[in-house]
Amino acid sequence: MLRGLFLALLVSAAPVSAASARTFALVVGVDAYPYEVSLDGAVKDARDVEGALQRVGVDRITTFFDAAARKDDIRAAWTGFVDAAGKDDTIIFTYAGHGAQMPELVAGDEADGLDEFLQLPGFDRSRAEETDHEIIVDNELNAWFSEAEAKGVQVLFVSDSCHSGGMSRAFSGKTRLASAVTVKLAPPSQEAISGAKVKEAQFRQVTVLAASLESQPSPEVIIGGEARGALSWSFARAVEGLADRNQDGRISRVELEDYVFANVKHQSEALQVPNFIPQVPRSENEVVMPLTRSIAVSADADVQKTRKPAREMGWDGKLALTVSGSQMVPDNTGGKGVAYRWDAASGVFYTPNGDVAGENIGESNVQAVVNKFILLDFLKAMASQNPGTVSLKPQKDIYAAGDRISFDAPASNYKNMVVFNLANTGEVQLLDVQAEGTQSHEFKLTDLQVVEPFGADHLIAISTNEPIDAIGAALASKNVDASTVQQLLVTRIDGTDTSVAIQPLYTREKL
Repeated sequence: MLRGLFLALLVSAAPVSAASARTFALVVGVDAYPYEVSLDGAVKDARDVEGALQRVGVDRITTFFDAAARKDDIRAAWTGFVDAAGKDDTIIFTYAGHGAQMPELVAGDEADGLDEFLQLPGFDRSRAEETDHEIIVDNELNAWFSEAEAKGVQVLFVSDSCHSGGMSRAFSGKTRLASAVTVKLAPPSQEAISGAKVKEAQFRQVTVLAASLESQPSPEVIIGGEARGALSWSFARAVEGLADRNQDGRISRVELEDYVFANVKHQSEALQVPNFIPQVPRSENEVVMPLTRSIAVSADADVQKTRKPAREMGWDGKLALTVSGSQMVPDNTGGKGVAYRWDAASGVFYTPNGDVAGENIGESNVQAVVNKFILLDFLKAMASQNPGTVSLKPQKDIYAAGDRISFDAPASNYKNMVVFNLANTGEVQLLDVQAEGTQSHEFKLTDLQVVEPFGADHLIAISTNEPIDAIGAALASKNVDASTVQQLLVTRIDGTDTSVAIQPLYTREKL
């Protein structure tokens, strides 16, 4: 049985030829819930994924948005794809919307006694027994996927929603978590009973990628100024080819993991941690999907990786900002979308997600904080094309004063690496420079202690084969600001084969 439903389910067996295998896609997105809190970004997510799938040449795509997302119609579309598909074909089923839990339908089936379900617009929990035909229970999905697997069809299920957990940080957006159903319902279909017998370990062509760990909900976060799901956004960019690291025209399971893990962390500001099931690929050649409209090259070829400048990825060098309690208007503000917020009276600077980005921010240092987030947006645009890997341990969404942590930036195949911190005050703090080696070396900071000022720091690791002497020298100088660093990075590494890793570090006083 699929545990932790609201997930992205990926399948893969041996590599298949893009010329012979076909791909079908069923795309569902729901914002408008008549009987539930409506969402803001689920339909944007679904349309974004639809566009990405079109661009890579998916053969047939069927979409259901808002009120059109009815269970019988979705089931019929799935059945039509299974009937049409053959061995080694792929069916992609993506869902963006609310998820929820209910008492298990088959006694003893779930360790926690709860089944998970996708909530469609027609479901009303106040009339649960009358409207339960508009939910899709995890057991039912097991039965659907079993039909495809019996024909040797690969399945890719992407569900950007959630069903459980809590969040420690302040958050002003919406989560894709509907209230649990508390009444015991009869199984809404025979599949809800038969599917309970199917265990996730039985699947050989299905892999699960959860939108977040079970201890965390899946929030709608601000990406490009709009409410979005970080998993859907990252998956769409991966499908477009950004996850295809070796440019061989296929996305492997490892490539997808590396890309999605890093970008969900970057785009959600570490509010989410995706989770693959099984955790280890079934084989070293496990492939997610072919990119039929990409230019496939030999994995042994000397590939010149091309990257777009940050401005072509949506970065405009400005920050959307609202100001209260001051007449001051910082430079380079006026960007589009949901705004950062500076409350001059309290000195608190907030992110578009509602997080506290900095405390004690006044007229004397607000420009430094604005410059920091403009630089951070530039780095996120670069990271979306070639994300690196860094980590904090222990892993939390927020750290309290006195907590001890360690930071790790692994070695890479690039010759040069620079590591620095963008502090919550806007200060830029150099941590390490490694220049002109055959490859970079691992960088570690151990037994760090959280102290004030509190807010949002961002640890950055940039790995590149481009010269970094000037960048390192500037970072090593006293009082270097984010604006200067931005200019250096734009002129020296923007649009190059450079890897960027970002580790958000949110802190607060001990409660």
